[in-house]
Amino acid sequence: MLPRLALLLFIAALSSGCLSVYLPELQQGNAVTQEMVEKLKLGMTRNQVRFVLGTPLVADTFHPDRWDYYFYLKKTGETRGEQRLLTVYFENDVLARVEGDVVPPTPQPTGTPATGTGGPTPPPSAPSPATP
Repeated sequence: MLPRLALLLFIAALSSGCLSVYLPELQQGNAVTQEMVEKLKLGMTRNQVRFVLGTPLVADTFHPDRWDYYFYLKKTGETRGEQRLLTVYFENDVLARVEGDVVPPTPQPTGTPATGTGGPTPPPSAPSPATP
């Protein structure tokens, strides 16, 4: 009885590791980051947009002025994946607008100081001499 129980426990221990199923990460589409989208400027040509974002996943023949960039990532152990969609529109073969989950920041109005520009700050102006 004891050897039989030991054999069953040994088989159960071996099969427990062999029966687990490995599920790799599932990534589909174009991985478009916020940094890539921030490089987009209105008025860019199709080739410039393709250089920044890569070849679009969906280039519809019925809507040639619209490119769709779809991205899906499901990591191991997660039940739901991360999904993003970015659509760029062209007018006269130049970039007209960008829509989707990852969008460029809105431009600041003129006269508003930009934050995080990374450039040097100008030196303060010298005080003007007093006039007599």
